[in-house]
Amino acid sequence: MHEQLVTFTENLVKSLVSDPELVKVQEFLGDEGIIQLEIMVPDTEMGSVIGKGGKMAKAIRVLVQAAAYNMGIKRVTVNIDSF
Repeated sequence: MHEQLVTFTENLVKSLVSDPELVKVQEFLGDEGIIQLEIMVPDTEMGSVIGKGGKMAKAIRVLVQAAAYNMGIKRVTVNIDSF
């Protein structure tokens, strides 16, 4: 559906981790047309993606929401999880 946004998010997160091949980003359509992006990273990489005090995760969310807005997407949520 929104391949450009998924690709942007993947590239952003892959630049933060030591093993970029393990990063997965999936898109889901939520309630009321909200796009939900699920970022999956290994347990060992969670510290790099979350950052101290969650600052990196917040920055990722801001950048993804800004990119989505430029693509004409009104609402996006970003969830970060590990496997």
